[in-house]
Amino acid sequence: MKKLFLASSFADVFDLFLDFAGNIQNKSITFIPTASKVEEVKFYVDDARSAFLQQGAFIDELDLSTASPSEITDKLAKNEMIYVSGGNTFFLLRELTRTGAAQLIQQHIQAGKMYIGESAGAMITAPNIDYVKYMDSLDQAPMLRDFTALNLVDFYVVPHYTNFPFVEAAQKIIDTYSTTLPLQPIDNHQAILVNNETKIIRGNHKG
Repeated sequence: MKKLFLASSFADVFDLFLDFAGNIQNKSITFIPTASKVEEVKFYVDDARSAFLQQGAFIDELDLSTASPSEITDKLAKNEMIYVSGGNTFFLLRELTRTGAAQLIQQHIQAGKMYIGESAGAMITAPNIDYVKYMDSLDQAPMLRDFTALNLVDFYVVPHYTNFPFVEAAQKIIDTYSTTLPLQPIDNHQAILVNNETKIIRGNHKG
């Protein structure tokens, strides 16, 4: 049973998440802010954290760039949900692969643990993130050569579609890859709900 909630701006679609996940009071969440660590703007991480806490969930922070192997293994195993924040998708992939967390996350999701991905956390679920180069800088992971990602879904999320400041970047991805990749654009008020192989778009496009 595979359950994923993929969004551009998690705080803006938190009501959709609650409809999807149900009551999260006392639920424990492995909260991975790693992608944001190399970004100057990271308010969305605090917004997501606050949204979870206001509903009575427990936040268990896991920064892959500093955590020990045992900490990564233990936190991913013991908590009921996995949240991966926005930020730089290439840096996120580097840390996921360097630490072995990618394989662990894949195993937990396939076993039924819910995955919540915001922006970079949503794009990383694709088979490959080479397409993200028009939105994120490779400078944050200069040695990264293999862009194979989590491969949890068979489509490629394009977040922040028509939303500032990513209007041009998102459109560039669509113009470049729309004929070769199954892209799925979503704006900040939409979310993709995945149940096994079923994909549903919720929210109203406001572009």
